[in-house]
Amino acid sequence: MSEAVTRRRKGPLKKNRWSEQPRVNLISDVAGKHSAIPSGDDEGERQGALKRFSAMWSSFRRGKRDKVKDPEPSEPLGTEAADNTSRQHRYVSGQYFFEYLVVVSLKKTKDGSSYEPQITYQFPKRDVMARFQKEEEEKTLKAITLFCFPEGINWAPLTEYHSETFSFVLTEIDGSRRNGYCRRLLPGGKGARPPEAYCIISSLACFGLFSKIFDEVEKRRQISMAMIYPFMQKLREAPFPAPGNTVEIKSFIPESGTEIISLTRPLDSWLEHVNFATLFNCLKDEDVLKVFAAAVLERRIIFIADELGTLSQVIHAVAALLYPFTWQHTFISIVPEILIDVVMAPTPYLLGVQKRLLDLVTDQSDLLVVDLSEEKTETFIVSIGDEDSILPPKLKTEILEALCTRQQTSTVEELNRVVSEAFLHFFVKTVGHYASYVKYSHAGERGVFEKRSFYKAIESKTTRHFVKKFIQTQMFDLFIQEVEQQQPGPQQGIFHKKILEYQEKKKRDKTKKH
Repeated sequence: MSEAVTRRRKGPLKKNRWSEQPRVNLISDVAGKHSAIPSGDDEGERQGALKRFSAMWSSFRRGKRDKVKDPEPSEPLGTEAADNTSRQHRYVSGQYFFEYLVVVSLKKTKDGSSYEPQITYQFPKRDVMARFQKEEEEKTLKAITLFCFPEGINWAPLTEYHSETFSFVLTEIDGSRRNGYCRRLLPGGKGARPPEAYCIISSLACFGLFSKIFDEVEKRRQISMAMIYPFMQKLREAPFPAPGNTVEIKSFIPESGTEIISLTRPLDSWLEHVNFATLFNCLKDEDVLKVFAAAVLERRIIFIADELGTLSQVIHAVAALLYPFTWQHTFISIVPEILIDVVMAPTPYLLGVQKRLLDLVTDQSDLLVVDLSEEKTETFIVSIGDEDSILPPKLKTEILEALCTRQQTSTVEELNRVVSEAFLHFFVKTVGHYASYVKYSHAGERGVFEKRSFYKAIESKTTRHFVKKFIQTQMFDLFIQEVEQQQPGPQQGIFHKKILEYQEKKKRDKTKKH
Protein backbone atom coordinates (compact mmCIF):
# COMPACT_ATOMS: atom_id res chain seq x y z
CA MET A 1 0.00 0.00 0.00
CA SER A 2 1.43 3.36 -1.00
CA GLU A 3 2.27 6.04 1.54
CA ALA A 4 -0.33 8.39 0.09
CA VAL A 5 -3.07 5.79 0.45
CA THR A 6 -1.99 4.99 4.01
CA ARG A 7 -2.32 8.63 5.05
CA ARG A 8 -5.78 9.00 3.54
CA ARG A 9 -7.11 5.82 5.08
CA LYS A 10 -5.99 6.89 8.56
CA GLY A 11 -7.55 10.32 8.26
CA PRO A 12 -11.18 11.15 9.14
CA LEU A 13 -13.87 10.39 6.58
CA LYS A 14 -15.35 13.56 5.16
CA LYS A 15 -19.08 13.31 5.48
CA ASN A 16 -20.08 15.49 2.55
CA ARG A 17 -17.75 13.72 0.14
CA TRP A 18 -19.69 10.46 0.23
CA SER A 19 -23.16 11.44 1.48
CA GLU A 20 -24.15 13.63 -1.46
CA GLN A 21 -26.57 12.02 -3.89
CA PRO A 22 -26.67 14.56 -6.73
CA ARG A 23 -29.56 14.27 -9.14
CA VAL A 24 -27.20 15.11 -12.00
CA ASN A 25 -25.43 11.86 -12.67
CA LEU A 26 -21.72 11.94 -13.27
CA ILE A 27 -19.64 9.13 -14.69
CA SER A 28 -15.99 8.37 -14.45
CA ASP A 29 -15.12 4.84 -15.37
CA VAL A 30 -11.91 3.26 -16.55
CA ALA A 31 -11.11 -0.13 -18.04
CA GLY A 32 -7.96 -1.74 -19.30
CA LYS A 33 -4.64 -3.28 -18.31
CA HIS A 34 -1.17 -2.24 -16.94
CA SER A 35 -0.57 1.51 -16.34
CA ALA A 36 0.96 4.18 -14.11
CA ILE A 37 -0.01 7.21 -12.04
CA PRO A 38 1.92 10.45 -12.51
CA SER A 39 4.65 11.11 -10.01
CA GLY A 40 4.56 13.97 -7.56
CA ASP A 41 7.03 16.19 -9.43
CA ASP A 42 4.30 18.65 -10.30
CA GLU A 43 1.95 18.32 -7.34
CA GLY A 44 -0.16 21.33 -8.26
CA GLU A 45 -0.98 20.05 -11.73
CA ARG A 46 -1.63 16.53 -10.47
CA GLN A 47 -3.98 17.73 -7.76
CA GLY A 48 -5.88 19.77 -10.35
CA ALA A 49 -6.37 16.65 -12.43
CA LEU A 50 -7.36 14.61 -9.39
CA LYS A 51 -9.95 17.18 -8.30
CA ARG A 52 -11.54 16.99 -11.71
CA PHE A 53 -11.27 13.19 -11.62
CA SER A 54 -12.96 13.07 -8.21
CA ALA A 55 -15.78 15.36 -9.31
CA MET A 56 -16.55 13.08 -12.24
CA TRP A 57 -17.25 9.75 -10.53
CA SER A 58 -20.10 10.71 -8.20
CA SER A 59 -22.63 8.52 -10.02
CA PHE A 60 -23.43 6.61 -13.18
CA ARG A 61 -26.21 7.06 -15.66
CA ARG A 62 -26.62 5.77 -19.16
CA GLY A 63 -29.30 5.26 -21.76
CA LYS A 64 -31.74 7.12 -23.90
CA ARG A 65 -33.51 8.62 -20.92
CA ASP A 66 -30.54 10.79 -19.92
CA LYS A 67 -31.48 14.44 -19.97
CA VAL A 68 -28.08 15.94 -20.68
CA LYS A 69 -26.84 19.05 -22.39
CA ASP A 70 -25.13 18.77 -25.73
CA PRO A 71 -21.37 19.04 -25.35
CA GLU A 72 -19.85 22.30 -26.47
CA PRO A 73 -18.77 21.98 -30.11
CA SER A 74 -15.13 21.90 -31.02
CA GLU A 75 -14.08 24.47 -33.58
CA PRO A 76 -14.18 22.54 -36.88
CA LEU A 77 -11.12 21.67 -38.91
CA GLY A 78 -10.30 23.53 -42.10
CA THR A 79 -10.40 27.17 -43.06
CA GLU A 80 -13.66 27.30 -44.98
CA ALA A 81 -15.90 29.57 -42.93
CA ALA A 82 -18.95 28.39 -44.86
CA ASP A 83 -18.53 24.91 -43.40
CA ASN A 84 -18.23 26.01 -39.78
CA THR A 85 -21.91 26.15 -38.89
CA SER A 86 -22.84 22.81 -40.43
CA ARG A 87 -19.82 21.04 -38.93
CA GLN A 88 -20.45 22.46 -35.47
CA HIS A 89 -24.11 21.46 -35.71
CA ARG A 90 -23.12 17.97 -36.78
CA TYR A 91 -20.88 17.59 -33.73
CA VAL A 92 -23.43 19.06 -31.31
CA SER A 93 -26.08 16.68 -32.61
CA GLY A 94 -23.76 13.77 -31.84
CA GLN A 95 -22.99 12.86 -35.44
CA TYR A 96 -19.20 13.13 -35.36
CA PHE A 97 -17.39 9.83 -34.82
CA PHE A 98 -15.08 11.44 -32.30
CA GLU A 99 -14.04 14.72 -30.71
CA TYR A 100 -10.31 14.16 -30.69
CA LEU A 101 -7.52 11.61 -30.58
CA VAL A 102 -4.60 11.83 -28.15
CA VAL A 103 -1.47 9.75 -27.69
CA VAL A 104 -0.39 9.32 -24.06
CA SER A 105 3.24 8.34 -23.66
CA LEU A 106 5.23 7.41 -20.56
CA LYS A 107 8.00 9.97 -20.10
CA LYS A 108 10.71 10.04 -17.47
CA THR A 109 10.12 12.35 -14.53
CA LYS A 110 12.40 15.34 -13.93
CA ASP A 111 14.59 13.41 -11.52
CA GLY A 112 14.70 10.42 -13.91
CA SER A 113 13.60 7.95 -11.24
CA SER A 114 10.32 6.86 -12.83
CA TYR A 115 7.87 7.42 -15.70
CA GLU A 116 4.72 9.53 -15.83
CA PRO A 117 2.00 9.69 -18.53
CA GLN A 118 2.02 12.75 -20.76
CA ILE A 119 0.05 13.67 -23.88
CA THR A 120 2.50 13.72 -26.79
CA TYR A 121 0.08 13.98 -29.73
CA GLN A 122 -3.39 15.41 -30.21
CA PHE A 123 -5.69 15.54 -33.23
CA PRO A 124 -7.17 18.02 -33.90
CA LYS A 125 -4.58 20.33 -32.39
CA ARG A 126 -5.68 22.49 -29.50
CA ASP A 127 -5.06 25.66 -31.50
CA VAL A 128 -8.07 24.92 -33.73
CA MET A 129 -10.44 24.75 -30.76
CA ALA A 130 -12.50 27.68 -29.59
CA ARG A 131 -10.76 29.84 -26.97
CA PHE A 132 -13.33 29.23 -24.26
CA GLN A 133 -12.65 25.49 -24.52
CA LYS A 134 -8.92 25.51 -23.97
CA GLU A 135 -8.86 25.80 -20.19
CA GLU A 136 -11.51 23.13 -19.67
CA GLU A 137 -9.92 20.84 -22.23
CA GLU A 138 -6.56 21.17 -20.47
CA LYS A 139 -8.13 19.92 -17.23
CA THR A 140 -9.88 17.08 -19.01
CA LEU A 141 -6.72 15.99 -20.79
CA LYS A 142 -4.88 15.89 -17.45
CA ALA A 143 -7.55 13.50 -16.15
CA ILE A 144 -7.37 11.39 -19.30
CA THR A 145 -3.72 10.57 -18.63
CA LEU A 146 -4.82 9.00 -15.33
CA PHE A 147 -7.45 6.91 -17.11
CA CYS A 148 -4.99 5.69 -19.73
CA PHE A 149 -2.49 4.61 -17.07
CA PRO A 150 -4.45 4.07 -13.82
CA GLU A 151 -2.58 1.27 -12.04
CA GLY A 152 -0.14 3.30 -9.96
CA ILE A 153 2.88 1.05 -10.61
CA ASN A 154 6.42 1.99 -11.60
CA TRP A 155 6.86 1.25 -15.26
CA ALA A 156 10.07 -0.07 -16.76
CA PRO A 157 11.04 -0.28 -20.45
CA LEU A 158 9.75 -3.45 -22.12
CA THR A 159 10.71 -5.48 -25.18
CA GLU A 160 7.33 -7.24 -25.42
CA TYR A 161 3.85 -5.95 -24.57
CA HIS A 162 0.49 -7.36 -25.62
CA SER A 163 -1.68 -4.72 -27.33
CA GLU A 164 -5.00 -4.19 -25.56
CA THR A 165 -8.11 -2.04 -25.89
CA PHE A 166 -10.21 -0.59 -23.06
CA SER A 167 -12.61 2.26 -22.39
CA PHE A 168 -13.74 4.83 -19.86
CA VAL A 169 -16.64 7.26 -19.61
CA LEU A 170 -16.58 10.87 -18.41
CA THR A 171 -19.67 12.86 -17.57
CA GLU A 172 -19.04 16.49 -16.83
CA ILE A 173 -20.69 18.37 -13.98
CA ASP A 174 -23.12 19.99 -16.42
CA GLY A 175 -24.33 16.52 -17.44
CA SER A 176 -22.61 16.28 -20.83
CA ARG A 177 -21.04 12.89 -21.43
CA ARG A 178 -17.98 11.74 -23.33
CA ASN A 179 -16.53 8.27 -23.86
CA GLY A 180 -12.85 7.47 -23.95
CA TYR A 181 -11.55 4.52 -25.97
CA CYS A 182 -7.94 3.50 -25.42
CA ARG A 183 -5.48 1.12 -26.97
CA ARG A 184 -2.18 0.50 -25.24
CA LEU A 185 0.72 -0.90 -27.23
CA LEU A 186 4.46 -0.87 -27.53
CA PRO A 187 5.54 1.96 -29.84
CA GLY A 188 7.77 1.28 -32.84
CA GLY A 189 11.50 1.13 -32.29
CA LYS A 190 14.29 -1.14 -31.15
CA GLY A 191 15.24 -2.20 -27.67
CA ALA A 192 13.28 -1.86 -24.45
CA ARG A 193 10.73 0.99 -24.27
CA PRO A 194 7.63 1.82 -22.24
CA PRO A 195 4.15 1.32 -23.76
CA GLU A 196 1.99 4.18 -25.00
CA ALA A 197 -1.78 4.68 -25.20
CA TYR A 198 -3.95 5.92 -28.04
CA CYS A 199 -7.14 7.48 -26.73
CA ILE A 200 -10.18 8.59 -28.74
CA ILE A 201 -12.71 10.86 -27.02
CA SER A 202 -16.24 10.60 -28.39
CA SER A 203 -19.83 11.27 -27.37
CA LEU A 204 -20.73 7.89 -28.88
CA ALA A 205 -20.80 4.61 -26.94
CA CYS A 206 -19.89 1.74 -29.27
CA PHE A 207 -16.91 -0.24 -28.02
CA GLY A 208 -16.76 -2.81 -30.82
CA LEU A 209 -16.78 -0.18 -33.54
CA PHE A 210 -14.00 1.86 -31.95
CA SER A 211 -11.94 -1.30 -31.45
CA LYS A 212 -11.96 -1.74 -35.22
CA ILE A 213 -10.94 1.92 -35.65
CA PHE A 214 -7.96 1.25 -33.37
CA ASP A 215 -6.95 -1.69 -35.57
CA GLU A 216 -6.65 0.79 -38.44
CA VAL A 217 -4.82 3.35 -36.29
CA GLU A 218 -2.33 0.72 -35.11
CA LYS A 219 -1.75 -0.47 -38.68
CA ARG A 220 -0.88 3.08 -39.74
CA ARG A 221 1.21 3.74 -36.64
CA GLN A 222 3.52 0.89 -37.66
CA ILE A 223 4.21 2.75 -40.91
CA SER A 224 4.36 6.33 -39.65
CA MET A 225 2.59 8.70 -37.26
CA ALA A 226 1.89 10.86 -40.31
CA MET A 227 -0.35 8.11 -41.72
CA ILE A 228 -2.77 8.44 -38.80
CA TYR A 229 -3.72 12.05 -39.55
CA PRO A 230 -5.47 11.60 -42.96
CA PHE A 231 -7.35 8.53 -41.72
CA MET A 232 -8.65 10.28 -38.60
CA GLN A 233 -9.49 13.37 -40.67
CA LYS A 234 -11.72 11.31 -42.98
CA LEU A 235 -13.23 9.49 -40.03
CA ARG A 236 -14.02 12.73 -38.22
CA GLU A 237 -15.84 14.05 -41.27
CA ALA A 238 -17.80 10.85 -41.93
CA PRO A 239 -21.46 10.62 -40.82
CA PHE A 240 -22.04 8.30 -37.89
CA PRO A 241 -24.23 5.40 -39.08
CA ALA A 242 -27.66 4.62 -37.66
CA PRO A 243 -28.07 1.29 -35.78
CA GLY A 244 -27.62 -1.61 -38.19
CA ASN A 245 -26.10 0.60 -40.90
CA THR A 246 -22.57 0.85 -42.32
CA VAL A 247 -20.34 3.75 -43.26
CA GLU A 248 -17.34 3.32 -45.56
CA ILE A 249 -14.07 5.23 -45.15
CA LYS A 250 -11.56 5.44 -48.00
CA SER A 251 -7.94 5.56 -46.86
CA PHE A 252 -4.63 5.36 -48.72
CA ILE A 253 -1.75 3.24 -47.43
CA PRO A 254 1.63 3.16 -49.20
CA GLU A 255 2.30 -0.11 -51.06
CA SER A 256 -1.32 -1.18 -50.42
CA GLY A 257 -3.14 1.54 -52.28
CA THR A 258 -6.59 2.87 -51.38
CA GLU A 259 -8.49 0.74 -48.87
CA ILE A 260 -12.20 0.88 -48.09
CA ILE A 261 -12.86 0.40 -44.38
CA SER A 262 -16.43 -0.60 -43.45
CA LEU A 263 -17.70 0.38 -39.99
CA THR A 264 -21.04 -1.12 -38.94
CA ARG A 265 -23.13 -0.35 -35.86
CA PRO A 266 -25.00 -3.22 -34.15
CA LEU A 267 -28.76 -3.27 -34.68
CA ASP A 268 -29.44 -3.28 -30.92
CA SER A 269 -27.85 0.11 -30.25
CA TRP A 270 -28.55 -0.01 -26.50
CA LEU A 271 -26.25 -3.05 -26.27
CA GLU A 272 -23.49 -1.85 -28.58
CA HIS A 273 -21.14 -1.03 -25.69
CA VAL A 274 -21.63 -4.44 -24.05
CA ASN A 275 -20.34 -7.99 -24.45
CA PHE A 276 -21.84 -10.46 -21.98
CA ALA A 277 -19.39 -13.25 -22.89
CA THR A 278 -16.73 -12.19 -20.38
CA LEU A 279 -19.28 -12.00 -17.55
CA PHE A 280 -20.40 -15.60 -18.09
CA ASN A 281 -16.84 -16.81 -18.66
CA CYS A 282 -15.90 -15.50 -15.23
CA LEU A 283 -19.02 -16.44 -13.26
CA LYS A 284 -21.48 -19.32 -13.14
CA ASP A 285 -25.07 -18.48 -14.03
CA GLU A 286 -26.17 -18.78 -10.39
CA ASP A 287 -23.40 -16.39 -9.33
CA VAL A 288 -24.40 -13.88 -12.01
CA LEU A 289 -27.90 -13.90 -10.47
CA LYS A 290 -26.46 -13.15 -7.04
CA VAL A 291 -24.54 -10.19 -8.44
CA PHE A 292 -27.65 -9.03 -10.30
CA ALA A 293 -29.70 -9.28 -7.10
CA ALA A 294 -27.21 -7.12 -5.20
CA ALA A 295 -27.06 -4.59 -8.05
CA VAL A 296 -30.81 -4.33 -8.45
CA LEU A 297 -31.07 -3.35 -4.77
CA GLU A 298 -28.25 -0.82 -5.29
CA ARG A 299 -25.71 -2.31 -2.94
CA ARG A 300 -21.96 -1.79 -2.82
CA ILE A 301 -20.21 -4.22 -5.17
CA ILE A 302 -16.48 -4.59 -5.84
CA PHE A 303 -15.13 -6.78 -8.64
CA ILE A 304 -11.61 -8.18 -8.34
CA ALA A 305 -9.44 -9.36 -11.25
CA ASP A 306 -5.89 -9.38 -12.52
CA GLU A 307 -6.89 -8.34 -16.03
CA LEU A 308 -8.22 -4.79 -16.18
CA GLY A 309 -10.00 -5.49 -19.44
CA THR A 310 -11.95 -8.21 -17.64
CA LEU A 311 -13.04 -5.74 -14.96
CA SER A 312 -14.21 -3.25 -17.55
CA GLN A 313 -16.26 -5.70 -19.59
CA VAL A 314 -17.87 -7.34 -16.56
CA ILE A 315 -18.91 -4.10 -14.87
CA HIS A 316 -20.42 -2.72 -18.08
CA ALA A 317 -22.27 -6.02 -18.51
CA VAL A 318 -23.67 -5.96 -14.97
CA ALA A 319 -24.91 -2.40 -15.47
CA ALA A 320 -26.56 -3.47 -18.75
CA LEU A 321 -28.47 -6.26 -16.98
CA LEU A 322 -30.45 -3.55 -15.18
CA TYR A 323 -32.06 -2.27 -18.41
CA PRO A 324 -34.53 -0.50 -18.68
CA PHE A 325 -33.28 0.94 -15.39
CA THR A 326 -29.91 2.64 -15.03
CA TRP A 327 -27.32 2.54 -12.28
CA GLN A 328 -27.46 5.89 -10.49
CA HIS A 329 -24.41 5.76 -8.26
CA THR A 330 -20.61 5.59 -8.32
CA PHE A 331 -19.35 3.51 -11.25
CA ILE A 332 -15.58 3.09 -11.80
CA SER A 333 -14.45 0.16 -13.93
CA ILE A 334 -10.87 0.49 -12.74
CA VAL A 335 -10.15 2.30 -9.49
CA PRO A 336 -6.67 3.88 -9.69
CA GLU A 337 -4.62 3.03 -6.63
CA ILE A 338 -4.38 6.71 -5.82
CA LEU A 339 -8.18 6.74 -5.31
CA ILE A 340 -8.57 3.35 -3.63
CA ASP A 341 -10.23 4.85 -0.56
CA VAL A 342 -13.41 5.25 -2.63
CA VAL A 343 -14.16 1.72 -1.37
CA MET A 344 -14.93 3.28 2.03
CA ALA A 345 -17.86 5.25 0.62
CA PRO A 346 -21.09 4.25 2.42
CA THR A 347 -23.19 4.90 -0.69
CA PRO A 348 -23.83 2.31 -3.46
CA TYR A 349 -21.14 1.67 -6.03
CA LEU A 350 -19.88 -0.66 -8.76
CA LEU A 351 -16.08 -0.72 -8.63
CA GLY A 352 -13.32 -2.64 -10.37
CA VAL A 353 -10.15 -3.23 -8.34
CA GLN A 354 -6.93 -5.00 -9.29
CA LYS A 355 -6.33 -8.17 -7.33
CA ARG A 356 -2.99 -6.90 -6.03
CA LEU A 357 -5.00 -4.30 -4.08
CA LEU A 358 -7.35 -6.88 -2.54
CA ASP A 359 -6.08 -6.32 1.01
CA LEU A 360 -7.24 -2.70 0.79
CA VAL A 361 -10.89 -3.65 0.23
CA THR A 362 -11.53 -6.79 2.28
CA ASP A 363 -11.68 -4.88 5.57
CA GLN A 364 -15.00 -3.40 4.44
CA SER A 365 -18.37 -4.87 5.46
CA ASP A 366 -21.94 -4.74 4.14
CA LEU A 367 -20.86 -5.20 0.55
CA LEU A 368 -20.24 -7.85 -2.09
CA VAL A 369 -16.67 -8.54 -3.25
CA VAL A 370 -16.60 -10.71 -6.37
CA ASP A 371 -13.44 -12.47 -7.56
CA LEU A 372 -13.36 -12.78 -11.36
CA SER A 373 -9.89 -14.30 -11.67
CA GLU A 374 -9.39 -17.79 -13.11
CA GLU A 375 -7.45 -19.17 -10.14
CA LYS A 376 -9.96 -18.03 -7.51
CA THR A 377 -10.65 -20.30 -4.55
CA GLU A 378 -14.01 -18.66 -3.83
CA THR A 379 -16.15 -16.37 -5.97
CA PHE A 380 -17.56 -14.19 -3.20
CA ILE A 381 -14.72 -13.05 -0.96
CA VAL A 382 -17.05 -10.83 1.10
CA SER A 383 -20.85 -10.98 1.06
CA ILE A 384 -23.85 -9.98 3.12
CA GLY A 385 -25.23 -13.51 2.91
CA ASP A 386 -28.75 -12.95 1.60
CA GLU A 387 -27.90 -12.53 -2.09
CA ASP A 388 -29.33 -15.93 -2.98
CA SER A 389 -32.74 -15.11 -1.47
CA ILE A 390 -33.35 -11.62 -2.88
CA LEU A 391 -34.98 -12.63 -6.18
CA PRO A 392 -38.34 -14.48 -6.28
CA PRO A 393 -37.52 -18.23 -6.64
CA LYS A 394 -39.86 -18.87 -9.61
CA LEU A 395 -38.56 -15.90 -11.58
CA LYS A 396 -34.98 -16.81 -10.76
CA THR A 397 -35.56 -20.27 -12.21
CA GLU A 398 -37.04 -18.72 -15.36
CA ILE A 399 -33.95 -16.55 -15.83
CA LEU A 400 -31.65 -19.57 -15.48
CA GLU A 401 -33.70 -21.53 -18.02
CA ALA A 402 -33.59 -18.62 -20.49
CA LEU A 403 -29.83 -18.27 -20.03
CA CYS A 404 -29.31 -21.92 -20.99
CA THR A 405 -30.42 -21.09 -24.54
CA ARG A 406 -27.34 -18.88 -25.03
CA GLN A 407 -25.33 -22.02 -25.75
CA GLN A 408 -27.05 -22.07 -29.14
CA THR A 409 -25.85 -18.57 -30.09
CA SER A 410 -23.02 -18.08 -32.56
CA THR A 411 -22.42 -14.30 -32.54
CA VAL A 412 -21.91 -11.59 -29.92
CA GLU A 413 -25.13 -9.90 -31.02
CA GLU A 414 -27.15 -13.12 -30.55
CA LEU A 415 -25.59 -13.75 -27.14
CA ASN A 416 -26.30 -10.19 -26.01
CA ARG A 417 -29.91 -10.46 -27.13
CA VAL A 418 -30.55 -13.77 -25.32
CA VAL A 419 -28.99 -12.56 -22.07
CA SER A 420 -30.60 -9.12 -22.09
CA GLU A 421 -34.06 -10.52 -22.82
CA ALA A 422 -33.77 -13.02 -19.96
CA PHE A 423 -33.35 -10.17 -17.47
CA LEU A 424 -35.73 -7.87 -19.32
CA HIS A 425 -38.53 -10.42 -18.87
CA PHE A 426 -37.78 -10.42 -15.14
CA PHE A 427 -38.59 -6.70 -14.97
CA VAL A 428 -41.62 -7.15 -17.23
CA LYS A 429 -43.07 -9.71 -14.80
CA THR A 430 -42.20 -7.81 -11.61
CA VAL A 431 -42.92 -4.15 -12.44
CA GLY A 432 -44.31 -4.19 -15.99
CA HIS A 433 -47.75 -3.15 -14.73
CA TYR A 434 -46.48 0.23 -13.48
CA ALA A 435 -48.27 2.31 -16.18
CA SER A 436 -51.71 1.38 -14.80
CA TYR A 437 -50.79 3.01 -11.50
CA VAL A 438 -49.67 6.39 -12.80
CA LYS A 439 -52.81 8.50 -12.43
CA TYR A 440 -53.52 11.83 -14.12
CA SER A 441 -56.11 14.13 -12.53
CA HIS A 442 -56.28 16.63 -15.40
CA ALA A 443 -54.99 16.74 -18.96
CA GLY A 444 -51.53 18.32 -19.17
CA GLU A 445 -50.78 17.83 -15.49
CA ARG A 446 -48.02 15.66 -14.08
CA GLY A 447 -48.99 12.08 -13.26
CA VAL A 448 -48.86 10.60 -9.76
CA PHE A 449 -47.58 7.08 -9.11
CA GLU A 450 -49.71 5.13 -6.62
CA LYS A 451 -46.93 3.12 -5.03
CA ARG A 452 -48.94 1.17 -2.47
CA SER A 453 -51.64 0.10 -4.93
CA PHE A 454 -48.89 -0.86 -7.39
CA TYR A 455 -47.19 -3.46 -5.22
CA LYS A 456 -50.44 -4.60 -3.57
CA ALA A 457 -51.66 -5.65 -7.03
CA ILE A 458 -48.93 -8.31 -7.25
CA GLU A 459 -50.40 -11.74 -6.50
CA SER A 460 -47.19 -13.61 -5.68
CA LYS A 461 -46.06 -13.01 -2.12
CA THR A 462 -42.36 -13.50 -2.89
CA THR A 463 -42.55 -11.17 -5.91
CA ARG A 464 -44.41 -8.56 -3.88
CA HIS A 465 -41.75 -8.76 -1.16
CA PHE A 466 -39.02 -8.14 -3.75
CA VAL A 467 -40.87 -5.27 -5.45
CA LYS A 468 -41.43 -3.48 -2.11
CA LYS A 469 -37.65 -3.29 -1.79
CA PHE A 470 -36.95 -2.50 -5.43
CA ILE A 471 -39.30 0.50 -5.59
CA GLN A 472 -37.20 2.17 -2.90
CA THR A 473 -34.15 2.32 -5.16
CA GLN A 474 -33.02 5.44 -6.98
CA MET A 475 -33.08 3.67 -10.33
CA PHE A 476 -36.79 2.88 -9.99
CA ASP A 477 -37.54 6.29 -8.51
CA LEU A 478 -35.96 8.10 -11.48
CA PHE A 479 -37.71 5.80 -13.94
CA ILE A 480 -41.10 6.61 -12.40
CA GLN A 481 -40.35 10.33 -12.17
CA GLU A 482 -39.78 10.42 -15.91
CA VAL A 483 -42.99 8.47 -16.52
CA GLU A 484 -44.92 10.91 -14.31
CA GLN A 485 -43.67 13.81 -16.43
CA GLN A 486 -44.89 12.22 -19.66
CA GLN A 487 -48.39 12.58 -21.03
CA PRO A 488 -50.60 9.47 -20.86
CA GLY A 489 -50.50 7.26 -23.93
CA PRO A 490 -48.60 4.35 -25.51
CA GLN A 491 -44.94 4.14 -24.53
CA GLN A 492 -42.11 3.42 -26.96
CA GLY A 493 -39.09 1.15 -26.69
CA ILE A 494 -38.26 -2.53 -26.33
CA PHE A 495 -39.30 -2.68 -22.65
CA HIS A 496 -42.80 -1.50 -23.43
CA LYS A 497 -42.96 -3.82 -26.44
CA LYS A 498 -42.16 -6.77 -24.17
CA ILE A 499 -44.76 -5.61 -21.65
CA LEU A 500 -47.46 -5.59 -24.34
CA GLU A 501 -46.40 -9.02 -25.57
CA TYR A 502 -46.56 -10.40 -22.01
CA GLN A 503 -49.97 -8.86 -21.36
CA GLU A 504 -51.32 -10.30 -24.61
CA LYS A 505 -49.98 -13.73 -23.69
CA LYS A 506 -51.67 -13.55 -20.29
CA LYS A 507 -54.96 -12.70 -21.97
CA ARG A 508 -54.66 -15.63 -24.37
CA ASP A 509 -53.77 -18.03 -21.56
CA LYS A 510 -56.75 -16.78 -19.53
CA THR A 511 -59.06 -17.27 -22.51
CA LYS A 512 -57.86 -20.85 -22.99
CA LYS A 513 -58.63 -21.69 -19.35
CA HIS A 514 -62.21 -20.51 -19.78
